[in-house]
Amino acid sequence: MGDVVGWLDDYFWAAMVVVRVFAASLVMATLLGLIGSAAKLSKIRIANGIANAYTVVFRGTPEMLVLLIIYFGSAITLTTIAQIFDPEIKFVDIPPFWAGALAIALVVGSYMTETFRGAFLGVDPGQVEAARALGLSNFQTFIYVRTPQMWRLALPNFGNHMLSLMKDTALISVIGLEEIVFVAEMATTVTLKPFTMYFIVALIYLAISTVITLTVAGLEKYANRHLESGR
Repeated sequence: MGDVVGWLDDYFWAAMVVVRVFAASLVMATLLGLIGSAAKLSKIRIANGIANAYTVVFRGTPEMLVLLIIYFGSAITLTTIAQIFDPEIKFVDIPPFWAGALAIALVVGSYMTETFRGAFLGVDPGQVEAARALGLSNFQTFIYVRTPQMWRLALPNFGNHMLSLMKDTALISVIGLEEIVFVAEMATTVTLKPFTMYFIVALIYLAISTVITLTVAGLEKYANRHLESGR
């Protein structure tokens, strides 16, 4: 028990890192999902093609490979660019935090793209026609009419994507980010108690995932309140 207590402070701060990665990835993934779904529903062929390529590539590539390619690929690219301006520069990379958050966001965002696209298609066409009859532009219709109604339909799958995103943060330890899996690995080498140390990681992820599940359930109930009152 003493071994566990000695590492609790490290686990706490590592859990805060996980929450920060989750928040950053969620924002980026949601934006990518909205832009991707809008592009897929667009009549512009180039935008449609780019969105289709994005979803095919990132839905068909393992998260670990995306993470490694983004981290090491960005380092090679940035180093090459920097050496053009200063040949003495040896190595440039982006922090593991942002490399990991971006990699996870790209993967989860590709799934969100399809979720949002399906939700947009589920919006009553009559609502869109009414908005156009009132003189709203396509952009105004998208922002004020389609998007608010789309969220109610997208919430169940959106919650699943949030949970997947949270669990994917465990992968970032391979590029050196000091999150809870990284701390568990260090604690195991010191205490020689892998089961105990990784069990703590499981409890932390379970606690965070439970909060996410309850939050999404609350949002679903709020979004569908008009349906319950009409019964």
